[in-house]
Amino acid sequence: MPIIKSAIKRVRQTERRTARNVIRKRFLKGTLKEFITLIGEKKFTEATKLLPAVQKTIDLAVKNNLWHAHKGARIKSQYAKMLPSTSAKVSADKNTTAKAAAEKKPAEEK
Repeated sequence: MPIIKSAIKRVRQTERRTARNVIRKRFLKGTLKEFITLIGEKKFTEATKLLPAVQKTIDLAVKNNLWHAHKGARIKSQYAKMLPSTSAKVSADKNTTAKAAAEKKPAEEK
């Protein structure tokens, strides 16, 4: 146990911050686990609805310095890729825009 007043105060601050971080981490893990179980059960529509909440909690974890910014971005990307409809939709959109752009060019040159 510290004797100096400032050291005693630091112990109190550390205890409060640790308790706060434990609560935040528990909430984060719960949200991520819920998303993973929905993916595992092949409930993609519910998982799609939950994805914005997952991304929000990840952003809060980064903001509160529970995770590094790069880790947050990496996890958000991995979770978005788990949804097959999202990845299929994105690739389909890219293909349609590329085809539309290719079709417009010859028409404009004529």
